[in-house]
Amino acid sequence: MTTNQKGAIAEAHIVAEAVRAGIVVLRPMTEGRRYDLVFDIAGRLQRVQCKWANRKGDVVAVMTRTCRFTPHGYVRTTYDESEIDAIAAYCDDTGRCYYIPIGDVGGRTMVHLRLARARNNQEFAIRYAAQYEFQGAIAQLGERVTGSHEVAGSSPASSIA
Repeated sequence: MTTNQKGAIAEAHIVAEAVRAGIVVLRPMTEGRRYDLVFDIAGRLQRVQCKWANRKGDVVAVMTRTCRFTPHGYVRTTYDESEIDAIAAYCDDTGRCYYIPIGDVGGRTMVHLRLARARNNQEFAIRYAAQYEFQGAIAQLGERVTGSHEVAGSSPASSIA
């Protein structure tokens, strides 16, 4: 398959999973932004970049950079919080979608999500795929958004000097 075909398949799976989770999915009317979709999660809009992920043994590898050809040669870039809020990835080998907040990507070119414990029992800096599986990750995000609204305080924000 071409990269365009893989991207289209990943986006279709991500949209279907989001709709199953009760998320309103918006599509930009024009191209040229760094995000592919917008999710309305608990009243908060999330700019989402969709990616195809590959399984390599016990790891789901999500490429989090872009590469495009320009008149000056190839330009490779990563994403930051000013451009997107999350990366959603679909892995055909696992049949699962993953939702990775941009804060967990941090300018990296690739994110590895472990499907099983490391054979050397390393736990430091390990990201387990289960914590990013779509349904759970979206539910946690919705709870954080709702919770932030609920703990805003008893005084109206406008009364604070």
